[in-house]
Amino acid sequence: MKSAVDEARDRIAPHIRLTECRFSKTLSDATGAEVYLKLENHQLSGSFKLRGVMNKILSLTSTERNRRLVAASTGNHGAAFAHAVGELGLDGLLFLPTNTTSIKLEAIEASGIPFELVGDDCVVTETYAHACAETNNDVWVSPYNDPAIVAGQGTIGPELQMQVEGIEVVLIPVGGGGLAGGIAAYLKAVEPSIEIIGCEPTASAVMAESVKAGAIVELSNLPTLSDATAGGIEEGSITFDLCRRFVDRYELVSEDEIAAAIRFVHDHEDMVIEGGAALPVAVMLRRPKELQDKKAALVITGSKIDDVVLRRILSDE
Repeated sequence: MKSAVDEARDRIAPHIRLTECRFSKTLSDATGAEVYLKLENHQLSGSFKLRGVMNKILSLTSTERNRRLVAASTGNHGAAFAHAVGELGLDGLLFLPTNTTSIKLEAIEASGIPFELVGDDCVVTETYAHACAETNNDVWVSPYNDPAIVAGQGTIGPELQMQVEGIEVVLIPVGGGGLAGGIAAYLKAVEPSIEIIGCEPTASAVMAESVKAGAIVELSNLPTLSDATAGGIEEGSITFDLCRRFVDRYELVSEDEIAAAIRFVHDHEDMVIEGGAALPVAVMLRRPKELQDKKAALVITGSKIDDVVLRRILSDE
């Protein structure tokens, strides 16, 4: 995985932003740790997802790029897909679940990419879209279950190594597992002592429960502010083994903790982040004694949160 990530880093460099890894005095003061925020919420397209999508598309042959590209997403993968397809001048079709948040749907509409709403769960949407791509001989661009996607998302790993000398612990949101699996596999290859903590909402903790069970499980997912990490994991996903092998442990976060983390970042870091991005912050605030004196990096994955939801969170002190 390390060589694949290194290759992906060179491949996508002209098409992505090298995001800042900012020291957070407020989180450091609050926890007694030395805390850095990897600001993928400032990435082009608004989230880390562009890394994987760009690596996948740029890895295609010229023949494959001339075919229609198809993706499915709750929003961030879709926004990244739309950005990449538009930048590279390719033909694309996007499928989204019917419960996609309004701010993410508006971003997709503004991109101009053709899209269809199918199903009320990301796994249902992905299954339908994948089948559609196979039937029509389109190129499938997975949100997470693809080595090229994982390697692209894993490029955050070498950036962290470059930006934070002596990093000891990395906290990463977990949904389908491409981000956590890619970063963790890379960092463990170069420095096995780095602790990787996967952060999931209690309302949708499929990866944590799957790792505990030793196999991918199906769970009934409850509504969560962390909509970007919600939903199931595709059967046979390569990310399950990566997360099982390289993520040291998982922390589950309540909805109240997610909301409090969003407020904390808004009030003390002057940033708007989405629910999934708040997961590592929530874990950091919950575990100050355990992580005290550690040099920690939190992957802040995205910025898209519904305005109505944000106003409610900020007013609910």
